[in-house]
Amino acid sequence: MMKRRYEGEEVDVVIVGAGAAGGVLAKELSEAGMSVVILDAGPFRDPQKDFASDELSMKNLGWQDTRIVDGSDPLQMGNNNSGRGIGGGTTHFTAVFLRFHQADFKVKSMDGVADDWPIDYEDLAPYYARIEKEIAVSGPKHFPWGDFHGPYPYPEREPLSPNAYMFMNGCEKLGIRSSVAPLAILSAPFEGRPPCINRGFCNQGCMPDAKFSTLIVHIPKAIKAGAEVLADCMVTQVLMGKDGRAKGVTFVHNGLTYEQKAKLVILSAFVVETPRLLLNSANAQFADGLANSSGWVGKSIMVHSSQDVYAKFDEEIKLYKGTPVLATTQDFYRTDSHNNFVRGYTLHAHGARPVSFANGISKAKGGPIWGERFRETLLDYNYYGRVTLVGEVLPNKANEVTLVDEKDEYGLPRAKVTFSYGDNDRKLIDHAVGKMSAILEAAGGKVEFVIPDTAHMMGGCRMGEDSASSVVNSYGQTHDIPNLFVCDASIFVTSGAGNPTNTVMSLALRTADYIKEKAKKLEWARPV
Repeated sequence: MMKRRYEGEEVDVVIVGAGAAGGVLAKELSEAGMSVVILDAGPFRDPQKDFASDELSMKNLGWQDTRIVDGSDPLQMGNNNSGRGIGGGTTHFTAVFLRFHQADFKVKSMDGVADDWPIDYEDLAPYYARIEKEIAVSGPKHFPWGDFHGPYPYPEREPLSPNAYMFMNGCEKLGIRSSVAPLAILSAPFEGRPPCINRGFCNQGCMPDAKFSTLIVHIPKAIKAGAEVLADCMVTQVLMGKDGRAKGVTFVHNGLTYEQKAKLVILSAFVVETPRLLLNSANAQFADGLANSSGWVGKSIMVHSSQDVYAKFDEEIKLYKGTPVLATTQDFYRTDSHNNFVRGYTLHAHGARPVSFANGISKAKGGPIWGERFRETLLDYNYYGRVTLVGEVLPNKANEVTLVDEKDEYGLPRAKVTFSYGDNDRKLIDHAVGKMSAILEAAGGKVEFVIPDTAHMMGGCRMGEDSASSVVNSYGQTHDIPNLFVCDASIFVTSGAGNPTNTVMSLALRTADYIKEKAKKLEWARPV
């Protein structure tokens, strides 16, 4: 039997998922004096004991449970897009910490596609600033794009990697602006944590704690403020009362089922598990799933197109050296009337460890690479450079998370994830691959491999003012159930063209402020 501080008690808040959003919420609400329980399906790791500079063993930082995939472009699920354990995906992300642009919140108004968010950049700007200061984001003296140009709380990282210098050299020759990337990685000591020493294993968990994660920043502060953190606890259902309000959750730990009662339930379980939990919690009153009167739960999931282009150089690049992403360009971020598509993309100079390099080229466009050519390519690993795409994908209601009849070990229906690119997405990818290839060639490389890939899942419980076409309001409060919130990347309306973690955390901080203000007034009677 597990020992629980709040066993049998009704707490103020129960949070499902201890990742980027859940960690922020747990810290903020517990420090405000609320009783908070946060549950996560994965373990509570110690970076010094449980992380390793080992690509294969550290795949366990990602969600490895079986998913059913479908669609014209079925997604590869797993550690590349979903975390499992306290800290969630922040334990193994690259820590690129970009803000969305004003244009990302007004896609329909500006470009006639998708939908506008019910908020704009100015609503999130103070929260971006608070989050960046709280975790000491390092960044360039001047960031050329978007609505925020710096300065960042900490100075940019130095030195850069050979791959980053190669990328910036290629950009300069083509007249493309480039910059050091803003990163949630320390460039100087902060709160007892050391600066980065460029080990390069950011995606395998940072053992020295130079890279931010909610595991080492927000969760310890939440615990200090009184929050109870329950690891290895798979939440299986949101419990509902006869009054139509959420009253807690059930979860499984070591084969036993428990309940946690709460006045407020927040789902921060990410793009697949959050809709899955809402749909699986259907009851007589909510026959189509919780918060789903609109029919939008699980709909319009998005990813970023994330094609990699590898080129071979005469001199060594050594893709393993340094933090994976140290240079970037957003010169192609906005809609350009000269293009045959709308919206845009970010390009990163992106390092690769040997296993990910091998895995990538084995799936190269045009057919798998294997045999003698595969072996010879791996022997020349040090001579390859890489550029990666973060491309906006437009929302499509047919891209969705649904449930299938097959059950997992918890008795839950497995999630089916259906995804297909649209025509605009494909045209954007083709344009980006051309630009990435040109940059590599301008830097002296010969392009050899284009690797199809995706990253950064978003959507599935989108926000909006109209309860007929959205699941939550701009604070993540569900339209149907006033004391049930969703706060993670699933509430995104569009995907933008930059890494989303900063936006996820800033939305969570905004939601936390909203909850604290409403709690003072005891206003949980209706959605706002």
